Amino acid sequence: MNPSDELVASLTTIATYTESNNTIEVHASQCDAIAIAFISADQQTAGQFAIKAAASSQPLVLVILAKDEKPRSIAEGFLKLQLISQRLAKPHCIILDGLFSLLHNIAWTNKGPIDLPELAARQIDARLAGETLTVYCVDKFPKMVDYIVPAGVRIADTSRVRLGAYVSEGTTVMHEGFINFNAGTQGASMVEGRIPSGVMIGNGSDIGGGASIMGTLSGGGQLVISIGENSLLGANAGLGFPLGDRCTIEAGLYVTAGTKVTMLDASGTEVGIVKARDLADKPDLLFRRHSVTGNIQCLTNKLATKLNTELHVHN
Repeated sequence: MNPSDELVASLTTIATYTESNNTIEVHASQCDAIAIAFISADQQTAGQFAIKAAASSQPLVLVILAKDEKPRSIAEGFLKLQLISQRLAKPHCIILDGLFSLLHNIAWTNKGPIDLPELAARQIDARLAGETLTVYCVDKFPKMVDYIVPAGVRIADTSRVRLGAYVSEGTTVMHEGFINFNAGTQGASMVEGRIPSGVMIGNGSDIGGGASIMGTLSGGGQLVISIGENSLLGANAGLGFPLGDRCTIEAGLYVTAGTKVTMLDASGTEVGIVKARDLADKPDLLFRRHSVTGNIQCLTNKLATKLNTELHVHN
């Protein structure tokens, strides 16, 4: 991110880069010069990678993003996903428009990614060689940890966190938790439910087991849904509007933006009815369903959520 003018000038000469966003094929003979350029710019990790890449038989490309624009190639798209999972860019801070349609389904296997038209032949070859070709999934996105394992996180089922997820230090993702691309956590959080694309969870918040949040790809539309700090989305609950700090939605209650909510004062008296979207980002609210009438009620949340630090301190 934000390379020095000297590094850009060196790579421009080596890779014959001209301008704008570009994906440039790199030959093994260029890798040593690229490595020197990165190391001279104090980019040691990139420099060491370039040194090792010189001995690789895999196709190599250099992706340069001069501007933050809609991805025009698969390489550009995957670079942006890596920037998010590396915590170098946060969701909503870089343009990913059109990425989903740009990528195509791949078989992600124990032998690496395989194009679907090649899969059947590769499976037969493996059987004839007495080997097993295991297909982990058929999807546009690989799991994040095959490429990046962020420091200080715990992920019980790694297949449920896609490349492009932003997983902050201290976050725990349990077996039923899921984090999509361009989504994630902004601090130590417990994730036992689903965080869809476009949704960010604040520090100290808890997504209960089986809980669901509307995303921009599946019902949320253009409304950017988020959860503030130290909030709780109860087990099997659901959310369809931006939830503020220190809020709670009780277990099993799904509150969408258009849900009619009865407001209660400190004495429990009804004082009005509003739509949930009118309470977007408001702090210290408790949402519950009346066990007799079924009405959804909102009152002041007197018990702020606090994560069990024992579950996160050793991540």
